[in-house]
Amino acid sequence: MLVFGLLDTLLPINTRVDYSTVVTAADSTILQAFLNRQDKWRMYAELPEITPTLRSAIVYKEDRYFYYHPGINPLALIRAAGKNLFSGRRTSGASTITMQVVRLLEPRQRTYGSKFIEAFRALQLELHYSKDEILQLYLNLIPYGSNIEGLKSASLLYFGKPPKLLSLAEITTLAIIPNRPSSLQLGINNAYVMQERNRWLRRFGEAGLYENSVIADALEEPLTARRREAPRQAPHLSLRLKQANPGMPIIRTTVRPAVQAAAGQLVQNYVNRVRALNIHNAAVLVINNQTMAVEAYVGSADFANALDGGQVDGVRAVRSPGSTLKPMLYALAFDKGLITPKSKLNDVPTNFGGYEPDNYDQRFNGAVTAEFALANSLNIPAVKLLKEIGTPTFTGLLRKAAFTTIRKQSKDLGLSMILGGCGVTLEEMTRLFTAFAHEGQLKGLNLTVSASSGEGTRLISPEAAFLVTNTLTQITRPDLPNNFDNSYHLPRIAWKTGTSYGRRDAWSIGYNRHYTVGVWVGNFSGEGVPELSGANTATPLLFQLFNTIDYNSAKGWFLPPKGLASRAVCPESGQVPGEFCTGRAVDYYIMGVTRYQRCRHQKSVFTNPAGTLSYCAHCLPDRGYVQRHYPNLLPELIAYYEIKRIPYAAIPVHNPACERIFEPGTDQQAAPFIASPNNRSEYFIDPKAPADMQLSCQTGNEVRTVYWYLNDRLYCKARPTEAVFFKPRPGVLKISCADDRGRHSDIRVLVKSL
Repeated sequence: MLVFGLLDTLLPINTRVDYSTVVTAADSTILQAFLNRQDKWRMYAELPEITPTLRSAIVYKEDRYFYYHPGINPLALIRAAGKNLFSGRRTSGASTITMQVVRLLEPRQRTYGSKFIEAFRALQLELHYSKDEILQLYLNLIPYGSNIEGLKSASLLYFGKPPKLLSLAEITTLAIIPNRPSSLQLGINNAYVMQERNRWLRRFGEAGLYENSVIADALEEPLTARRREAPRQAPHLSLRLKQANPGMPIIRTTVRPAVQAAAGQLVQNYVNRVRALNIHNAAVLVINNQTMAVEAYVGSADFANALDGGQVDGVRAVRSPGSTLKPMLYALAFDKGLITPKSKLNDVPTNFGGYEPDNYDQRFNGAVTAEFALANSLNIPAVKLLKEIGTPTFTGLLRKAAFTTIRKQSKDLGLSMILGGCGVTLEEMTRLFTAFAHEGQLKGLNLTVSASSGEGTRLISPEAAFLVTNTLTQITRPDLPNNFDNSYHLPRIAWKTGTSYGRRDAWSIGYNRHYTVGVWVGNFSGEGVPELSGANTATPLLFQLFNTIDYNSAKGWFLPPKGLASRAVCPESGQVPGEFCTGRAVDYYIMGVTRYQRCRHQKSVFTNPAGTLSYCAHCLPDRGYVQRHYPNLLPELIAYYEIKRIPYAAIPVHNPACERIFEPGTDQQAAPFIASPNNRSEYFIDPKAPADMQLSCQTGNEVRTVYWYLNDRLYCKARPTEAVFFKPRPGVLKISCADDRGRHSDIRVLVKSL
C-alpha cells in the first residue's frame, strides 16, 4: 500500500481530455458543435445524460461486475490467463471498464507489460474517481469509427438526438459498435448492425435486464441511422463564445431555439426578397428585457454564403448609426430641463460653424414641437440640442454605456455624430434601447446562462425614458413602412429608425415590455443602395419579428413614473402661458427639473394708426399711437420665412425721426447674426479666377435694412434676407454687418491663395 501510494503521488494519472466544444441553447438543445484540436468529434456527455437504461445496457455488456471490483476483476484475470495459456494465443484480455478507460487515455501496445500498467492505472482511477465518473469517462472516449469518439457524438451524428432521448434499440446499437467499428458501420451496414443489435437485445431479455414488452418493441424498431451533419444554429454566436471560452466542453447560451429559428428564417427569407434591390445582408439581435438574455442572435442572412460575407458577424460589425442615437439625446435634454415634448424647436437651414446638415427629405418644417422633431427624425433640431448640451457630455453618456468605438473616437467626434458620424455596433445600439424599457437603467447582456447582468448603470431618469417611449410609440410618422398597416398586424412597440450617409446602413430598433429587437440591413461590403432606408427596409423586418416572437404581448405597457406631471402650456411655444397666450395645450414635465419659463411668443409694439411705423419708448408721441402685438420670432426663423415666402406679421420700420439708436438692454441680443461666411474660418481662392463669396445674415423681424462693411469700409446696403456677393482678396478680412437700428456684429476670416 505504501509503494502504491508513493507511485500514485509520483506518477499521477492524467484524465484531461481534449473535448469538442458544444454550444447549447437555454433548454440544453445543441446549437452547434466544433471539432476538437485533433479534428475529432468528441463531445462531453454529462452525468445526467447517462440514463439508467443506458447505464445498465453498457455495464451488462462490457463489465457486469463494474460496481463491485476495485478497477480490476481478479476472477476475470484468472479466467483470461487460463484461456490464453491453454489456447496458446490471446483470446481474452479481461479488461474492465476502468481498464478500458486507461487504455483510451493512454494507448499502448497489447502486451502483458501494458496490461500490468493498465491494472495499476485502473486502481488509481478507482481511488480518485467515483464509479459514475469512470463510466462517464468511458462513454466519452469509446471509438465509433472515422473521427467520431464518445457516445454523445455518435448519438448526435447518427441519430440526431442527445443520449437521454435514445431508445433501448438505439442504445444497444451504440453499445455494440465500439468493439467492431470497422464491420459495424452505421449508415453502410445497417442490416448487419441490426442483426447484431437484436442478438444482444435477446440476451438482455434472457438476463431479465428489461421487461419482455420493452425488448419486443426494441426488436421491432427499424434502424434508420445515417451520418448527419453536426447542428449549426447561431453560428456567429457559437464562434464568438468558443473563442471567448477556449477549452470549455459545454457552453450554455441564453438562446431560445424557437426564437432563434424564427429569427434566422425571417432574416433569410427577407434578404432573399430584397436581393433584387442589391441588398444582400441583415443582422438581428433579440433581447429579453426581463432577464437581459439574448434569445436570438443572427449575424448574417446565410453564414455559408462567402460571396456576400456571410461569416461576418453583423451584430458586432462597426457601422454608422444614422439617426438611431437621437432618442438618447432627447432623453438627455429632457433630464437637463432644456425641453419638454411640446417645446418648440426651429427646423430651418442652419450653419453650425461650416457644418450645414439637411433633413432626410431635404425639406424644412419651421417651428415644430420636440416630440414632432423626434418622431419625424428631424436633423436640425437634433444638432441644435447636441450643440446646447455639448458633444463631450453626450459622448460621455455613450462611453458610460460601453460604446467601444465611441470611446476611442470621442476626441474626434463633432456635431455630426448625432446624424451618424460615429461608429457603433448592433449589439451596442440594441442594448442601449433596453435602457428605455428599464426606466433609464442600462444592464449588461447575458449571452450565457451563467452570466449576470448586475445592478446596471443609470443613464437617464425614468421620466425621460417614458417621454421618449411615449414619443416613439406614435404611428403617425414618416418612418412607418409604406402601406404596412394595410398588410400586416402592426405591433404595439416603440421604435426608431436610422439611415446612414450614402444609404449604406438601414436600422430599426424597437421595444416593448418583453423584448428589445435590433435590426440592421445592408451590405457588409459597405456598398450604398438608393432604395435602402430604415423605414422601408429595416422596419418591415422588425415588425415581422415582433409579430412572430411576441404577437399580442400580454406584458402590458409602460406607465408614467411618479416624477412626471402634466401642465397647461401655450401651443405656440410649449412654455407656461403668458399674457399673450389664448390657446392651451397639455404637456408633460419633470417635476423639479424642467425649466419654468413664461411664454413670450408675441411682444407688444407701439405703432402709428396705419401700422407703418413703430416707436420706441424714446420717440413715442404724446398721442396718435396704438399698441399692437407681433410675433417674437428668432432671426433664423424670419430668414426661413423670407426664403420660403411664408407670410408673417413683421414689425413696422422704426420711426426714422427717432434720435436714439439703441434700445436699452437689446443691443447685443438683437445684433445681426452673420451666417455666411463662418467666423475664424480659412477660405482658399484661385487668384487668377477668384470665386464670389456670399454674405448673409439673420436679424430680428423689425429690421428692414442692413449695411455690410469689409475691413471697416462700407460695401453695400441690402435687405436682411438678400444674398450679397463679393470677390475676396488674400489676407485677413474683417466683415461687419449693421442693421438700421445701429446694432452690429463682426467676424474675421482668412483668405488664402491656392
